[in-house]
Amino acid sequence: MKRLLLYFAGFIILLSQSSCGYNGMVTRDQEVKNKWAAVQSSYQRRSDLIPNLVNTVKGAANFEKSTLEGVIEARAKATSVQINADQLTPENLQKFQAAQSQLSSGLGRLLAVSENYPELKANANFQELQAQIEGTENRINVARNDFNTATTDYNTFTRSFPNNLFANMFGFKEKPFFEADAAASKAPTVQF
Repeated sequence: MKRLLLYFAGFIILLSQSSCGYNGMVTRDQEVKNKWAAVQSSYQRRSDLIPNLVNTVKGAANFEKSTLEGVIEARAKATSVQINADQLTPENLQKFQAAQSQLSSGLGRLLAVSENYPELKANANFQELQAQIEGTENRINVARNDFNTATTDYNTFTRSFPNNLFANMFGFKEKPFFEADAAASKAPTVQF
């Protein structure tokens, strides 16, 4: 009888531990999804600003058509790569990052080339859009950092003992991090 009581008590303790761990995993999983939504929202804001920027730049005489086409094409590719928070795998995140990186590169070229056009630089609409894009890039960086913080918390919680036992049982997999582009490790060259 005592042995049965001990087994029952052990079972109750184990069950209460798994319940607390499971609920904690669900909470952290939802936080990762929430932060991923913020990342996507920031990228969407940037994507929404680009047509206005392109139309403003088109108004500048003799602006380099290939640069504009590159930005438009990169925006189309970036918006075609959508990842649901339930599809956060390293491979999917890498595809998303690659598409967004192409768009960032195109925007960078557009803004750099615009320096050669004084009438464009003086355009109030262009200046406002440029400031909004810069602000949006900052928002994107904050959202990615918040996503990585939530991912760290989730991964640490689900990989810690005894939560790792229940994480595997209930299908809570490790989440990937947002990582810097490989090109970001090279310092840009500035020429005057």
